[in-house]
Amino acid sequence: MSNGYFDAVKKRRSVYAISKELPVSQEQVQEIVEQAVLHSPSSFNSQSSRAVVLFGDAHDKLWDLTSDTLRKIVPAEQFEGTAQKMASFKAGAGTVLFFEDEAVVKRLQENFALYADNFPVWANQASAILQHVVWTGLSEAGVGASLQHYNPLIDDEVKSTWGLPAEWKLIAQLPFGGIVTAPGEKEFEPVEKRVKVFK
Repeated sequence: MSNGYFDAVKKRRSVYAISKELPVSQEQVQEIVEQAVLHSPSSFNSQSSRAVVLFGDAHDKLWDLTSDTLRKIVPAEQFEGTAQKMASFKAGAGTVLFFEDEAVVKRLQENFALYADNFPVWANQASAILQHVVWTGLSEAGVGASLQHYNPLIDDEVKSTWGLPAEWKLIAQLPFGGIVTAPGEKEFEPVEKRVKVFK
């Protein structure tokens, strides 16, 4: 199969070797994130997903505070690997932070009590869709990225540092930048093991 959408989906990969040299402008990155937020679907059209884009010093600060947080809990003799990983993310040009607004989720739970248990699950699914759309959009623009999860360890400090609402729950971090080293070939499990078709 070959069409524009699936070509873009196939192209999106985890890129860990990134640089501060973006192939597009910061404004173009911002537009990708904004369009993804506007057009990614959500249950009950809740539009509960939120995104924060960090460039430059703000991006560096994120990975410094993440490193400082991890230093407190990772044994000193094991920290070198962690420090290298943090440095690789900081080497990028920016980071997209993905959040879900729990105030929206709570309101839906109150208004549609029958589905109350499902709304947090559906919010996570909406966030996952947004993450994929942003990631694929960046990939199409020639920007490398990888998805990270240092929440909830850094949640409070992130919200405090950038003055974000307490109701925003951090879901994932997407450091991005120019591609230094492209990923290798991807190996796949046989599709027959993963997809069942009945007629």
